[in-house]
Amino acid sequence: MCLAIPARLVEYVDDERMYGKVELGGVQRRINTSLLVGEDATEPGEYVLVHVGFALSKISESEAAETLRILEEMGPAYTDEVHQIRQWQQMEDELVGAGYRNGTGSHATGETEEQPA
Repeated sequence: MCLAIPARLVEYVDDERMYGKVELGGVQRRINTSLLVGEDATEPGEYVLVHVGFALSKISESEAAETLRILEEMGPAYTDEVHQIRQWQQMEDELVGAGYRNGTGSHATGETEEQPA
């Protein structure tokens, strides 16, 4: 069984709108937004369903709130997942830097950063 979690789109991090930043459980994550086209086209402030790093579709704020309420009722199954997301964010920050998630680092552009000599 797969689970998609509602998250609020904070911003797009590239001009082509292929990547965006979402907020989920107080954590901001960089995700692939390339599937948000047509009826699912989404603007910052709106909600999307996220699964394995992809925004799958746009949902209403009320759908997001209801889904999050149900997930929170799951207790440890949900809170453990949010805890893991926070741990992954810390590990990602240590390995590649917060610039990756914010779209300001070398990984966001595909270019390598120059190191001082």
